[in-house]
Amino acid sequence: MKFSKAQIQAKFHKIPVMRFEDQKLTSFSGLLVFQLLFKRLDLKDRLKQCFAHLKVSPIFGRHLVVLLLVIHLIIGFRRLRDVDYYQDDPMVLRLMELRKLPDVATISRALSQMETRGVRNVRCLSRSIVIEALRRESLPRLTFDFDGSVQSTKGHAEGTAVGFNKTKRGARSYYPLFCTVAQTGQFFGLYHRPGNVHF
Repeated sequence: MKFSKAQIQAKFHKIPVMRFEDQKLTSFSGLLVFQLLFKRLDLKDRLKQCFAHLKVSPIFGRHLVVLLLVIHLIIGFRRLRDVDYYQDDPMVLRLMELRKLPDVATISRALSQMETRGVRNVRCLSRSIVIEALRRESLPRLTFDFDGSVQSTKGHAEGTAVGFNKTKRGARSYYPLFCTVAQTGQFFGLYHRPGNVHF
């Protein structure tokens, strides 16, 4: 069944008052804090600008899929299929400003169609948000930590290779290089590498 944008999208500005007698129960009421944060960062609109070069805008735009993945990680999930656990959660819907979340197939399809320019723009946005926060802190010195991490995969995922893997020997994996800000622990950048790199 197809829905229109008017049926899917909604606007929430007011911070809700928690009432224990309300029957709209949620396990993720802590997301209330992130509603304020996302609003101050203007995150949704800035993500939308990352994909402004696309001529066609589906009901669940690329920016909504990226925002949902951010929330997905915040509430502690890792597998894409876990979206089913909070599909109808009122707090998640409120944070997304939606009446209905995209299903797993829609998210997967959007990710498979994500083009290089959009990914690059999201990375630039991520770095700019970190830089804005660091400027507010006015730290006298900054230290950047670089560290690699082995991430195993199943099957023959694109970009994986067999290399050093302490926990799963012989498994295909990625070996991304992360850059974080030592003073704040903020994630600054990522260099995506196959699992057989030697540096």
